[in-house]
Amino acid sequence: MPDEPILVCYDGSDNSRRAIEVAASLLGSRRAVVLDVGPTLTRGESLVAMTAGVSGTELEQMNVDDALSLATQGAELAHRAGFSAEARSTVATPSWEGIVEVADEIDAPLIVIGSSGLRGIRELVEGSTSHDVAEHAGRPMLIVPPAGDG
Repeated sequence: MPDEPILVCYDGSDNSRRAIEVAASLLGSRRAVVLDVGPTLTRGESLVAMTAGVSGTELEQMNVDDALSLATQGAELAHRAGFSAEARSTVATPSWEGIVEVADEIDAPLIVIGSSGLRGIRELVEGSTSHDVAEHAGRPMLIVPPAGDG
């Protein structure tokens, strides 16, 4: 793989922690950008912005800051697993768009993402970020299933 950092998607879930561990065991020590994607503005935040006179920009920055805090936790896990990791955050709805955008920006040779393991009608209703990223990224991916899945 080239020297560009891989992109590791992290949302604080057990599945994203497992994805870091699996990627480290398969790829060894290398550079990684650990990304959390926050929502642009939630419905509640939009209401607050309209009624309380708080700007949408301020609320969106709070989402970016929250995502960076979570990404920093993921980067610390990735560092302990052997990666030279840096934290990164962005906001996007749907989140797969933010993942693809950052992957393109850093020219990631690989995207690592945990899967929630949804199947059938539940996946259709709730959606699958990992599948959406795979469909739109145009680059190799490592999709790590939940522990015990398979």
